[in-house]
Amino acid sequence: MDSLSGVSGTLAELDGQIADIFRALSNGFQKLEKIKDANRQSRQLEELTGKMRECKRLIKEFDQGIKEEEASYDFETNKMLSEKKQSMIKELNSYVALRKKYSSSLDNKRVDLFDGPEVNEGPSQDNGMLASTMTNQQLMDTGHRMMNETDQAIQRSKQVVEETINVGAETAAALKAQTDQMNRIVNELDSIHFSIKKASQLVKEIGRQVATDRCIMAMLFLIVCGVVAIIIVKIVNPKNKSIQDIPGLAPPAPGRKLLWDVC
Repeated sequence: MDSLSGVSGTLAELDGQIADIFRALSNGFQKLEKIKDANRQSRQLEELTGKMRECKRLIKEFDQGIKEEEASYDFETNKMLSEKKQSMIKELNSYVALRKKYSSSLDNKRVDLFDGPEVNEGPSQDNGMLASTMTNQQLMDTGHRMMNETDQAIQRSKQVVEETINVGAETAAALKAQTDQMNRIVNELDSIHFSIKKASQLVKEIGRQVATDRCIMAMLFLIVCGVVAIIIVKIVNPKNKSIQDIPGLAPPAPGRKLLWDVC
């Protein structure tokens, strides 16, 4: 870089601080290439981002100092200071590009820690220029562009909110339908439980009735067996006196003789 001999101590001090940061950034990115762990890479990248942010602030102060002391220097000195500033901006942008490269490779989704757009040495890219180096028209164009981007972001946010509301309404309707269906299922289960209870009681009644009928049939069967047994015994042993006393099984009484039969 060109020497800053003959300029104020403030500009020379700022130039030294910026040069120190550039050396730290160079060493930091060289170290970053050797780190394999993603978490360590992320922490190293955040540290380098902080240094770039500090460097950007110092470049703004350097540019402001040039404008304040412009009248004190000749044309060649002012030209040298302007070229020095552009060189600083170019070098910073090279580190910003490296930061973006590593952020993309790490799939870094965090909010960008670098506050504001990156600086640029030429007026052709308004997004990267320092505000202090922009003309009024460039500032207005940049402001309109940022407003348009903000409006688009707000519109996208509104669309997302509307879609979220619609999804929520559909979810609520589905939950209500499922709740109604569950209530119907519970009612049907209650009806089934009541029917099962009634059927159980009916089965018990039928069981008691069948048991009673079986007892009666058993008694009838025993009576029939007794009668059959008596008949069999009577046939086998007709002179059995114990059987003659049973009504209906006693032998027939001797026939009565009529008076005219005797005569």
